[in-house]
Parts: sequence; structure tokens; C-alpha cells
Amino acid sequence: MSSKQQGISKLAKKIIFLGTGSDVGKSICTTAFCRILKNRGIRVAPFKAQNMSNNSFVTAEGGEIGRAQAAQAEACGLAPSVHMNPVLLKPVTDMGSQVVIQGNVYANMRAGDYYRLKQELKKIVMESFRVLESRYEAIVMEGAGSCCEVNLRTNDIVNFEMAMMSKAPVVLVADIDRGGVFAQIIGTLEIISPYERDMIKGFVINKFRGDPELFRTGIQYIEKRTGKPVYGLVPAYNDIRIDTEDSMSLDKMIEKPHSRAGQIKVGVVRLPHISNFTDLEVLETEPYLSVTWLLEPKELSRYDVIIIPGSKSTIADMKWLWDKQWVMPIRQFAADTKHFVVGLCGGYQILGKEIVDPKGIEGDKSRIEGLGLIDIVTEIAATKIVRLTEGKDKIFHQKVRGYEIHMGKTHLGKASCFLELGTGMDGAVNRSGNVFGAYLHGLFDSAGFREQFIGYIAVRKKIHVDSFLSRKDYWLEKEENYDRLAMHFETHLDVDLLMEAMENK
Repeated sequence: MSSKQQGISKLAKKIIFLGTGSDVGKSICTTAFCRILKNRGIRVAPFKAQNMSNNSFVTAEGGEIGRAQAAQAEACGLAPSVHMNPVLLKPVTDMGSQVVIQGNVYANMRAGDYYRLKQELKKIVMESFRVLESRYEAIVMEGAGSCCEVNLRTNDIVNFEMAMMSKAPVVLVADIDRGGVFAQIIGTLEIISPYERDMIKGFVINKFRGDPELFRTGIQYIEKRTGKPVYGLVPAYNDIRIDTEDSMSLDKMIEKPHSRAGQIKVGVVRLPHISNFTDLEVLETEPYLSVTWLLEPKELSRYDVIIIPGSKSTIADMKWLWDKQWVMPIRQFAADTKHFVVGLCGGYQILGKEIVDPKGIEGDKSRIEGLGLIDIVTEIAATKIVRLTEGKDKIFHQKVRGYEIHMGKTHLGKASCFLELGTGMDGAVNRSGNVFGAYLHGLFDSAGFREQFIGYIAVRKKIHVDSFLSRKDYWLEKEENYDRLAMHFETHLDVDLLMEAMENK
């Protein structure tokens, strides 16, 4: 169906999903609506003015954006762009973040210093927004956290402030699964300004469980009390996989019980400053793998593979490994060559003999001893490497592709190189071949490498290898999941009414 038939004119229409709180489902609603519009033949793009996440993605321009906006771009059928998330905050400490502006590192800043940039940032945000507005027929936006934090309103550039700057109608998303949905919705309307209240066109109630008929009177109450429509009551789901973005989502993954007991056991160390944990999501869908996030070094011998994921503060996380007595158990685990230890990005740096930071980029500690599993030394550098790349691994000789985001240069001693990429050599592997690591994010997304790695372990454990070969391509699976998400939301949302709200700003 053409865009004209759907009522989207040449001037881009806008809509923004704001939340009653964090993790209520703004990102998922945005992703779903992006795919719905895309499937209706509308050229649509996602947008989030400011994001806070250590789970980032590299765009075609070679810049960083939040992982959620990358997923939303994929749902739109687009290559991710820095303009889809012009301001990204990557927490370094509890008090400060690395500020990334239009894909490039600006500075490490504390909150107070960052807030003083508000006027300058608003100009940059609108510059990126105008770029998208000129290229697409519709822009689907999301806010951040709760839209009604009155103490933060003065410095807001992502919630109501963005809605005002873009003249976008607001849809308020509430999470009924956490309870108190009436207080979420009505309380939000009570404490925001009358002007902001008028900007809200209606509500989406997300993560519903049970019989929707039992909530019919609840919807009637909300609509009568507010004078605004409930666009939909969207049921919770557990069979659709969309890339998650932040540590809150990760914490929920750790807490939930495992749905199956795979024959190959994978343990992932839950570092305090973990980043890009979506590197592991593809492994969690493998039928013969059981992935467990480890909070302490207990009974490591029960696992076949230990993975050390990415880290935003490698030295701090290496210190945590020492303090929490992880080092000797991991060394003992790696000494048995039937076991594998894999390090990804910051985890790769941790595998080495030493990490040095002579310029104090990560903090006051200038050096720390690593796990010593591979003969490499890493020096933290001020320049951040951000790029897409592809090539082959030198263990299984399979094609790999992904992206790099790191501040550091690793020097190989007697270790062999692990990856041969178009951008140069990357990673290292020990002599026994059972410990390896690399800066490449998305290593396990590469189907050939993942199959060979799992198959190699399976043969040693006498598991039938053919079982792995029926798995669909990971990228095709992602596309199918976007369509399933769109279908799920379209079934339970009044999409025509939402599109009407886009027309009547």
C-alpha cells in the first residue's frame, strides 16, 4: 500500500512514545510501530534524541548509537545512522558518562557539566532530526525513562522537550505487569504541565497477562478519567527475540529461569561494567546450548565454555575479578584444554598479561595484572576505534563480520593472531587453541563461525553435529522476529487511530 493511501504526506509525520517509567516498553513499541509502517509501504525512520546505554552499535558512517535505535533501523529496513540517536551517554561511573555526539566521542562528563550543554545539544539534536525529516515520510520517536521526572524537566531534551521541538503527538506507554497502571497513567497526567497533558493523545498499556475481558472496565475508567483513548492492551510475550539495550534488561535475563537444559554449558561472567551484552543473545537461542550468567566463580568445571564479555571500564572490571577471587578459578579452568575461554572486546583485554593506562583515561589506576591466559598487553588509548569490519578467523577459517568499539591497543607477544580482517589483524589465540579473544563485536552472529565452534565442542561431547545445521541464518531470524513483533502489536493496537494522531498534531 502506498504512502499516499496511508495518509503520510511528503512532509514527514511524527509520533513519540514516552513512558511512565523505565523499561515499560517504549523501545519495543517504537520498534513494532516502525515495522508496521514499513510493512504498509511507508518510508519510516526511528529517532531518539538522547540515549543512555553501554550497549551500542556502529553505523555505516562509523559512529556509535544505542543498540535499540540500530534494531529500530533494521525494523525499518534501513542501515543505522548516527542521526537516529544524536546524543549517546555511556556511563563510566555512577556520577559520569562518556558523551557521544552524532557518533563521535565528545568528552567524559559529570551530570552537572553535561546539563550546561543543553542549548548546544538541542541544536545538534534538531539538526539530526531535520536530516531524517527531509529523507523519510514518517519518524517514530521514543523518549527516555519516565517522562514526568519533575526534578529533571529543566534539562530535558528527549521527552516532552523533544515532542515540543518536533511538534510530535505523544503516546504514553505504561507497564501493567509491574502493577499500579492506573497510578502510572493518571499520576503522570497529574504532575506534568497542562500543555504537556494536551500533547498526550492516548495510551498503550503494555505487558498484559491474563484475560483482556477482565480489564475492559479498567480501560473504560482510564478513558473516562482522562478523556483520552487507550490505543491498545498489548499482551506480554516470550517467543519474540529483539535485541535488548540496557543492563536492566540484562538483569531480567539473569533472573529468569532457564527454559531448557542444553548439553553444552556456557558460563558468561557478569562484569559490573558490562557493555554490548547482545553479543551473547544469539547463543541463548541455540538449542543445544545452556547459557548461564555468572555472578560468582562457583563450580566452573561444570561448564564447557567461559565467556568474558565487553566492558566499559576494563581496569575496574579486572580489579573486580581479582577482588571477587575469579582469577585462579578461571586460570584452572583454562588449564584443562577441553575447556574454552573466550574474551570479547574488553574481555579480550582481560585475557592478557597486563592492562596499562598511563594517561589515566579510565581512572587513577595506571596498570593491573590480567588473567595471563594469552601473551598480550593492552594499553588504554584516548582515541576510540569505531568501525564496521569483516574477514576470516584463523581457527575454523570461517567468514566473520561485525564492528569494533574500543579505546585501547593490544600488543601481541608470542600469541598468534585470531582474526584476519579487512581492517587488519585482530585478536589472539593461545598455543593450545582453547583461549581466544578479539575486539570484534558480533563474532557469534556469524553463522559459519558459530556452527564450527559449537560443532567442535559437540563432537568432543559426542552430540550429533547435524542437529546444528538446521538453524536458520541469524539475520533472517531477526527479520522474522521484527515481522512477528509487528503482527503481535498490530493485532492488539488500533493502528489506524495511532496514524490519525500523527495527522492531527
